[in-house]
Amino acid sequence: MKTFYKIVILIIVACLCCMFIYYNVDKAKSVQKTDDILVVQNEIENTFLSDTKYSFDNPKVILNPYNISPLTALVIFETSDLTSAVVTIKGKDKNTTFTNTFNPSNTHILPIYGLYPDKDNIVTIEVNDKIKTLHIKTAKLPDDFILPTKVENHTNDNDLYFVTPSSKGYTAGYDTNGDVRFYLTNNMLWDIQRLKNGHLLLSSDRLINPPYYTTGLYEMDLLGKIYYEYTLPGGYHHDVFEMENGNFLVATNNFASGTVEDYVVEIDRKTGEIIKEFDISKILPKDQGKSENWIDYDWFHNNAVWYDSKTNSITLSGRHQDAVINIDYNTGNLNYIIGDSTNWNEDMKKYFLKPIGNLEWQYSQHASMVLPNGNIFLFDNGNNRSKTNYVKPIDNYSRGVIYEVNPRKKTIKQVWEYGKKLGSSFYSPYISDVDYLGENHYLIHSGGIVLKDNIPQNYPASLTSYDELKSITKEILNDKVVFEMQLPTNTYRVEKLSLYSNSLYTKDLGVRLGNMGETKTNKNTSVFIHHKIDKTYKSKNITINKEPDRLVVSGTFQKTDKVQIILDNVFTKKTYDVRVSKKPYTSMCIDVFNEKEKTDGIKVTKYINDVNLKGKFYIYIKINGKVYDTDLYVNY
Repeated sequence: MKTFYKIVILIIVACLCCMFIYYNVDKAKSVQKTDDILVVQNEIENTFLSDTKYSFDNPKVILNPYNISPLTALVIFETSDLTSAVVTIKGKDKNTTFTNTFNPSNTHILPIYGLYPDKDNIVTIEVNDKIKTLHIKTAKLPDDFILPTKVENHTNDNDLYFVTPSSKGYTAGYDTNGDVRFYLTNNMLWDIQRLKNGHLLLSSDRLINPPYYTTGLYEMDLLGKIYYEYTLPGGYHHDVFEMENGNFLVATNNFASGTVEDYVVEIDRKTGEIIKEFDISKILPKDQGKSENWIDYDWFHNNAVWYDSKTNSITLSGRHQDAVINIDYNTGNLNYIIGDSTNWNEDMKKYFLKPIGNLEWQYSQHASMVLPNGNIFLFDNGNNRSKTNYVKPIDNYSRGVIYEVNPRKKTIKQVWEYGKKLGSSFYSPYISDVDYLGENHYLIHSGGIVLKDNIPQNYPASLTSYDELKSITKEILNDKVVFEMQLPTNTYRVEKLSLYSNSLYTKDLGVRLGNMGETKTNKNTSVFIHHKIDKTYKSKNITINKEPDRLVVSGTFQKTDKVQIILDNVFTKKTYDVRVSKKPYTSMCIDVFNEKEKTDGIKVTKYINDVNLKGKFYIYIKINGKVYDTDLYVNY
């Protein structure tokens, strides 16, 4: 009987608590929602594609149709017969004039690429021997846009040089005169590459964790129309490779391990699901081969992914071990290592290739790739030129280098290089790129030149003082420089691509695939006793909003603050720890706060993904033991 009464009392208490909570939250408001880029673009399309009944003589012209690519336009009209349209965007000369012939159609939706900024652009459209001339006026470039300080061109083609920023700046395309003919207003980092279907592949413009890990990838066209967004639990950084089966090999993270940039996954192109994983920490020892840049949570720092179907292997680039490694795709087993074996134990040295002839090892390398003949091409940043006897930056150099590898004999031979003779003027201690354009035809990009008092520095711009930044891109054909462009900033990579490709503009709706995984929770916390917002809470500058697939909570906190986010729907409570750190992706780091940060605190953002959340949750924030009612709720 006593047990029965206890149960009744507990039920009554629970009901009273529920009534108390609902009484206090019935005035709560829904959290503010952030516009979904895919939903927005679909709404935009509905407005300008709802009526295509425009004539050739009076076409519809839409500048910057998706609001993120200002130097593009759509031209829409109909013709009575099935016919092709030829579009010409007039440039300053033959090499900067672009022409494209579209497939025959009755309804013509023509993407216009390569407009000049701040100009009345002349675009001609030819249909059935009739020519229509359009004048498309564009806006000025943003005030902070980066323009070349030097351009020398000796090429005979009209491809563009697409540059991605290393931190600040814009993803942009420059023509052979150095004029801007394409840029995106959204901040998209890492590589830009053209897929086999003609679309572009770039990083998303959302972070999953600081300092630069994005939620995933966008497959899009130059108009800025996104066809697919791929999200994944460890986010995306540095590099991705399109395999022959269409799947993507992605450089990602396993944040739960406490380390970063040592994980690669294969995602299914059609579903976004992860179908294969490669944990580099299970392939290599973390504490061997250390370079000056080695740190415990970023011990490998993978910055390149390349799959070679001929050998069914994957080549990866570990900057912080000065090692390019090759692993078997099926098993993940280590095949060989390219690099200086100093600081490696004897049991690992058997994997290192033996040099033949005059060879220099690479240090802190980037962008390793496999050439059609099986050679390895990479950008040798050259940091210190040794693991023990360091070379000063003023005496150092960076270079593009090609190694001939014989995996069976475990030998390696240096067969080509460019950049050594340029000395420290071409020295880039971080980022940078190389690309294969054809036989004896290469792109070498020294993207991270950092200068202080005109003296080259040995560290990235974010980790040292400087007064000048540079990036230098050189196109080499038969050992001669046929194009050079210098920018007064640091840039991640450069790709030489045509404006038009085999891709067709379609009305397909953008699709989001994959997910960012379930956010880790702490033990449930009672919120029956909570407080209204006060001065302490307001001083934290807390903002809460809902993205399509996650809740985003930001605030400014002191290093000593203990912070939790509590989601409560009465019957279920979920508590999430907010780590006040500059590096919240790992517990293995030591944060160094400057004096201003010690006083003012730092801005911290917590992401709570939608995975395994359903229903209506009221939002509470616990700061140093005090629970605050935000008067907000979120619906999943």
